[in-house]
Amino acid sequence: MISDETVSFKVEKDKNVKTKQILKQVYKALEEKGYNPINQIVGYILSGDPTYITSHNDARNLIRQVERDELLEKMVKNYIGLDEE
Repeated sequence: MISDETVSFKVEKDKNVKTKQILKQVYKALEEKGYNPINQIVGYILSGDPTYITSHNDARNLIRQVERDELLEKMVKNYIGLDEE
């Protein structure tokens, strides 16, 4: 049976949740390996060099799933209190 009702589809929130999960996993992997996670993530964002991120627990591949500008945008929004989550 086909319905005439419109179904709402929102990708943005799911994308934000995925980005946040990936960032947390990468942070944890860096911490487990004895790195300063904040310094390493900032180095990655500024340079684009994935070697700032450990390959431990597949963190390097995970961080590549998110565009660096998306990471930066999420961080700025969170910092100034505009993040929806």
